[in-house]
Amino acid sequence: MLSPFGNDDRARFQRAAAVNVAGNAAKIAVVGATGLAFNSVALLADAAHSVADLVASAVVFVWGGSRYESADETHPHGHQRIEPLTALFVGATVAVLGLLLLRESVLGFVGPVEVRASLLLVGALLFAMADMYLLYRYTELVNADLGSTALAALAVDCLNDIYTTIAALVGVFGVFLNVPVLDPVAGALVSLLVVYQGIEIGRENVTYLVGGAPPPGDRERVVAALRDNPAVEGVHDLTVFYDGTNLEVEVHVEVDGEMTLREAHSVETELVTTLRGLEDIGDVHVHLDPSGLGEWKDAPEAPDSAADRGDDAGPRE
Repeated sequence: MLSPFGNDDRARFQRAAAVNVAGNAAKIAVVGATGLAFNSVALLADAAHSVADLVASAVVFVWGGSRYESADETHPHGHQRIEPLTALFVGATVAVLGLLLLRESVLGFVGPVEVRASLLLVGALLFAMADMYLLYRYTELVNADLGSTALAALAVDCLNDIYTTIAALVGVFGVFLNVPVLDPVAGALVSLLVVYQGIEIGRENVTYLVGGAPPPGDRERVVAALRDNPAVEGVHDLTVFYDGTNLEVEVHVEVDGEMTLREAHSVETELVTTLRGLEDIGDVHVHLDPSGLGEWKDAPEAPDSAADRGDDAGPRE
């Protein structure tokens, strides 16, 4: 099947982001127009929420695909950090919108706006829920293979949209039942959930951006892969950290000190190749040490002056 984006991973990523842009635009058009027609603050707030979602998905579409670009002179380690940066933007947008929704809910307690009751209000919100659910399922399906944090953030945002639309629907039912206070109550509860999810998205992606440590299980599988090599006699000074969404590994490996340089080079190549074959592992740096020799950093410091050596500081005869 022909596609304007192609069929590789980057193309699938950008296609998913583009579908998110289109889905949010459709919701804005339907819900926003209905809200304006019947003076519904709940629907207008829901549409405004999707305007920010539209911006976030557009940012992911434009920037997020950069993670698939190869390393170059300006980015020698690749572009993996760009994706969590875009996801962090989405998380911040979600949190801010949650706070704005909370503000609108609180204002609803003070002076609710009169809404003209109409079944079209319900129809517009049901359309919005169906739109966001299909968008969520599609994004999750595509991301099952890609493992993109940016697409995961967009999927969470689709769920948030469903929750905010449910809140708006509760408010509309309140209009029909002559219980308008249901609108701000539902909005306040959902807005707190939206803020929490935005913070969680941000927290996860800050870890990727600052080079945080992964869960212990990732270190364990690296050590296990190293010790599977029969030439390895010990492993120490292991560091595993995030470089974007990939993991970078730095490690010292002890081998037989009688190995020739050619043999040691072959072992190092095997170890690097094995680690790079593990899931989510990017760059790997292996330093080989002769077993039992000890580390250079553990050796006593060499004196750096004549006084430290106990020599006479004056000229020698």
